[in-house]
Amino acid sequence: MPADQPSPATAALGRLFALLAADAPEDQLDEPARDLEGASAADRAAVAEATAVARTIRRTLVQRRRREAELAALFDTAGDLAALRNLDSVLRAIVRRAKTLLNVDVSYLSLQDPAAGDTYMRVTDGSVSAKFQRLRLGLGEGLGGLVAETALPYACPDYRHDTVFHHTGPIDEAVTEEGVRGIVGVPLRVGETVIGVLFAADRTPRDFTPDDVAMLVSLANHAAVAIESVRQLEETRETLRDLREAAETSARLNRMLRRAEAAHDRLTGLVLRGGDVADLAAEAAGLFGGPIGIYDAAGAELARSGDGPVRFAATGVDDSQTGRGAVLTDGMWVCAAMAGSERLGGIVLGGRPDLSDEDKRLFERTALVTALLLLLRRSVADAEDRVRGELLDDLLAESARRSGSSLAMRAGKLGVDLRRTHAVLTLDCDAAVRPRLASEAKRLARTEHGLAGSRDGRPVLVLPTDDPGALAGRLAAWFARAAGSRVTVAASAAASGPDRLPAAYDEAARCLEAMLTLGRKGQGGSMEQLGFVGLLLGEADGVAAFVRRTLGPVLDYDAKRGTDLVGTLEAYFGCGRNLAKTRTALRVHVNTVSQRLERIGAVLGEDWAGPERSLEIQLALRLHRLAS
Repeated sequence: MPADQPSPATAALGRLFALLAADAPEDQLDEPARDLEGASAADRAAVAEATAVARTIRRTLVQRRRREAELAALFDTAGDLAALRNLDSVLRAIVRRAKTLLNVDVSYLSLQDPAAGDTYMRVTDGSVSAKFQRLRLGLGEGLGGLVAETALPYACPDYRHDTVFHHTGPIDEAVTEEGVRGIVGVPLRVGETVIGVLFAADRTPRDFTPDDVAMLVSLANHAAVAIESVRQLEETRETLRDLREAAETSARLNRMLRRAEAAHDRLTGLVLRGGDVADLAAEAAGLFGGPIGIYDAAGAELARSGDGPVRFAATGVDDSQTGRGAVLTDGMWVCAAMAGSERLGGIVLGGRPDLSDEDKRLFERTALVTALLLLLRRSVADAEDRVRGELLDDLLAESARRSGSSLAMRAGKLGVDLRRTHAVLTLDCDAAVRPRLASEAKRLARTEHGLAGSRDGRPVLVLPTDDPGALAGRLAAWFARAAGSRVTVAASAAASGPDRLPAAYDEAARCLEAMLTLGRKGQGGSMEQLGFVGLLLGEADGVAAFVRRTLGPVLDYDAKRGTDLVGTLEAYFGCGRNLAKTRTALRVHVNTVSQRLERIGAVLGEDWAGPERSLEIQLALRLHRLAS
């Protein structure tokens, strides 16, 4: 061998190092040792030893490169997880990276359910089985239950044949449907608490190396921190959102309170300034931007303001009184005006079916102010009614004839002009409705510039009029509707001046007694309309007995035989006792008239045509006709 030529062992070692530097496959590192067939035993031993060292170096380099790659992947994963702010995105990124790093078919993650005390499948990647994706694992059940219970990683080459963990039917069915065999699971831990399990699985049996498990554990540690961070971030976001909503709610409530306070000041100021229901309706219509109607307890309109239709809604007021708040009825907001348990009236808002909760509460507050105004209005009216009643008593007393001027001055202060002609009207009705009738009479007196009170147990009115009879007729119908019962109204003749009112009251009282005697209950009339019959009956005990005593035999005769002797008597006296005229009026022969008169004489007696007796008969005929 030339002196400058290297020995075969040196050449083999150089080639071995060159292969090692070129990162040749491990089986190529044996080629330099196989080419030393002619070398000495010492050279071959040295090369074989160097080959073994080279193998170790290559394995170390491969392991380090792999570890560097895994660490780089973990750093990338940590960066990706840190950038995510949504829990679902974090969980999907974790299982996707686990599938990539371990090169498996399926990766998935389960989380603890503290309420149920088990774990449930949260996210999967590569799964095809719906049953597997909905799987729940109790503590200690299946591989995942074992990892969650022990807080330690566990890997099995083939799930079907592993007996370390507890198999259950639902879990085995889901795993079989998914087709996975080799499975490794590691806990997701935050401190000492296991919050879930991270899995990697192949659909063929696989022995997961300690490096595989360590890699999955490292990923699970990063994932647990990221999950907890995202959870805390979401809790912080939720807290901030709650705080923001609370701040907005507080600001809105402050605005509502300021607006309600301003509206309350305006409405109560209106009441304190002496405003009436018309002023309140106008203020409320401007406040709510819709038409407002204010009504009394009976549904009569007291005031209206604003453009648009609005009407009384009895059902709505009833519902509002029951629920103690405003209600929406037929597109209108209705609220009862209450004073304790007593309904004073109601307020209605139209054109605003979309009323907000804030405006609804403000509308209910307006109803309270309405109740206050109606209560004050009633108190004032009650005081005025007492004054009017006292004046009425004084006017109808006999002393009014001597103190007319002072009474006229008192009446003038109440808006009653006694220089005008007035009529005194007395009213009669059933006892049950008498309080309601008295209240309606007082309300009518206030609106008609008159006086109302009570005398001899009956409501009495003094109203301006030039036609007492017509007024009595109208009031009888009006009071009947208002009181819901028949009301008899008797009027005196028109009188002017306070000194004539006592006599007018006496006349109205006699007229009422005459009307009741005649059975004209529920009607209206005056003494002038009753004529001389009224004068006669004003103090009579009754009509029926007089008519029966005078005409009884004739009435019985007609009733028994179907004749009309009463009609013959009326025609006879109506024609001035002239037979010819009576015949013409009855359209019968004069002999027939004579025969009927003879029959009447036989029934009543021969003196029936005498002056005194005939007067009684004529009066009885008139009373009989009026009573009928």
